[in-house]
Amino acid sequence: MNQKTSLITGITGQDGSYLAELLLEKGYDVHGLVRRGSSEMFGRIEHIRNRITLHQGDLLDHSSLVDAIRTSRPDEIYNLAAMSYVAVSWNQPVLTAEFSGVGVTRMLEAMREAAPEARFYQASSSEMFGKVLEIPQTETTPFYPRSPYGVAKTYGHFITVNYRESYGLHAGAGILFNHESPRRGLEFVTRKITWHAASIRHGWLDKLELGNLDAERDWGYAKDYVLAMWLMLQRDEPDDYVIATNKTNSVRDCIEIAFDEAGVPEWEQYVKSNPAFMRPAEVDHLIGSYAKAQRNLGWKPETSFEELIRLMTRADLELLKP
Repeated sequence: MNQKTSLITGITGQDGSYLAELLLEKGYDVHGLVRRGSSEMFGRIEHIRNRITLHQGDLLDHSSLVDAIRTSRPDEIYNLAAMSYVAVSWNQPVLTAEFSGVGVTRMLEAMREAAPEARFYQASSSEMFGKVLEIPQTETTPFYPRSPYGVAKTYGHFITVNYRESYGLHAGAGILFNHESPRRGLEFVTRKITWHAASIRHGWLDKLELGNLDAERDWGYAKDYVLAMWLMLQRDEPDDYVIATNKTNSVRDCIEIAFDEAGVPEWEQYVKSNPAFMRPAEVDHLIGSYAKAQRNLGWKPETSFEELIRLMTRADLELLKP
């Protein structure tokens, strides 16, 4: 059987690094797109740098995308690059729209021009549901985004559907709910909590400030979720799938587990709620049903929320130990 080739945008991120590892394990020739002059650290993929091929390109620049696709000649394209932090999208709403919305169109146009037979995965988001209209959310739940990030992702999602239906491209989207790991950026609340729990345990810090401690999310493990991405592109019929755990936990739950794993009793004396970290518009009860993914892809989450937070805390304890 001929070796398959993949192109991953956002390969230096959490999902991109886990996906690259998975595809290498499956024998793929893995290519990744990185921005020109980017200050992005390559730490997440440093251990596999000599096994992958990196191409310079930018979702804001169509010709660079065409060049990367023509050079790599991918069988599968995974579009994971985006402005990925919801809070920043209020400060940079236009740039968020360019990367996470219009950037998807540029990728699809580049694919249509240079590799129309390839299979395309679009990283959609549960933030598209925003002010939820039904619980749990499924592939047919209407979108009601509550942030510039959610709005941009909704555009990216629908343009993917549009190109599939208009041009016959093998293009599908994974509507991924929150997914975390030790590779998550420190700006994301779960990693912020586990990192601070470890820092407090080691005596580096003595407080943690957060926003709404009662906010709830459907949190899963990124390593489980990239498998779902791959499974989507193995089906002959492209489609869209919710990838979630169908369970919610609160920020408070995350704190309790992380501080317990870190061996820090009475977390209340270290954690404070700061209104400055509250969202201008909070999303409602995000909880996703993965029934369709289980039925069609044979996928289900393998890692519980408690297991996830404990493994993240252990990783940060190791990272920060004196």
